[in-house]
Amino acid sequence: MEINLGHGAVTNEIYLDNAATTKVADSVCRKMVEVMTKDYGNPSLLHMKGFTAEQYVNEAKKIIASTLKVDSKNIVFTSGGTESNNMALIGGALANQRRGRHLITTAIEHPSVYNPMIYLEEQGFEVTYLPVDAQGVVSMEALEKAIREDTILVSVMAVNNEIGTIQPLDEIGRIIQKKNPQTLFHVDAIQGFGKIEIHPKKIHIDLLTVSGHKIHGPKGIGFIYIGDKVKVRPLILGGGQQKDMRSGTENVPGIVGIGEAVRWVFDDFAKKQENLYKLREAFVTRLEAMEGVQIHGFAHKVSDENFHQGPAPHIVSGGFENIRSEVLLHALEERGIYVSSGSACSSNHPAISGTLRAVGTDKKYLDGTIRFSMCYDTTEEELNMCCETLEALLPMLRKYTRGGRK
Repeated sequence: MEINLGHGAVTNEIYLDNAATTKVADSVCRKMVEVMTKDYGNPSLLHMKGFTAEQYVNEAKKIIASTLKVDSKNIVFTSGGTESNNMALIGGALANQRRGRHLITTAIEHPSVYNPMIYLEEQGFEVTYLPVDAQGVVSMEALEKAIREDTILVSVMAVNNEIGTIQPLDEIGRIIQKKNPQTLFHVDAIQGFGKIEIHPKKIHIDLLTVSGHKIHGPKGIGFIYIGDKVKVRPLILGGGQQKDMRSGTENVPGIVGIGEAVRWVFDDFAKKQENLYKLREAFVTRLEAMEGVQIHGFAHKVSDENFHQGPAPHIVSGGFENIRSEVLLHALEERGIYVSSGSACSSNHPAISGTLRAVGTDKKYLDGTIRFSMCYDTTEEELNMCCETLEALLPMLRKYTRGGRK
């Protein structure tokens, strides 16, 4: 089946792994090529080539800042989401340790948050890991009890990368302000930015991190929003670029790319988001009708007015009883459908997902979980074809799975 994904090329594949990475938008490619081949100057230099490059950097900052409703001076470019999270957590902890050495995060964070927290524990910091409920929502009661006088940072992801749960960031921000206004609030928005609206100043976010390749931008570029008067120790030292916050010659093509990606994603955003939710709803309804399938996290949207609670529009995590996820993944791949068995950052490791354990997933679904993740180019036709393929595959795979239905 030939499918046009909206990028100017016709393909026979159905790509449903957009939470892992997205295809770079055509307009992003065009702008990056122009910068790489024509306006290739170093923004730190004083001649016209350098000045032009600096203008590109400033324009990208303006686009991002306007989207977040913040000042462009608060945007620092990085090499991607992992560096941004390390900068927020390690840089934030080291810069504020005189006030305390207690940190808070959740039991279902991405490895780029979890592993820096482990590192900080090794450096003598204390970390509290908050529990989540069956849908993956962090406990507000546990958060309120955990915040202390010496708590210097709380880190909560906007959207879980495995099951797609949206965290109530506004409520978390209110609790932090109530219990200890000096505590920094970091939001890993790598999976949420471009899928839900986030305005840091409105909900008391001090640090917000984003990756370009999750929003149809290039790989190797990301940014961190650092609020006014927020102290963060730089982790990369050198020539003092970006006001000493992140040294190294700026990746101008990447910066231009992420700026254009942000512009593209948020152009007519409400309509794009609404359409994606409709596609997700129909897809989930059809999955639920299949035998031996469980949706992890929120299956359906809670309400049209309350986007801060429920699932993100692009992620569906399903558990398939009596089928190993890698078997189903490769069976779908053979038919031109690309999905994931979990987070792209942990799929190479055989251990069962900590997120699925944290939300209390039934054992019979743990080994057979597949993550389907869509983008704004995903079509109803593609999702219908995926469902038809699953309906044909599941009985066959279970028949030949040891211990499966006969």
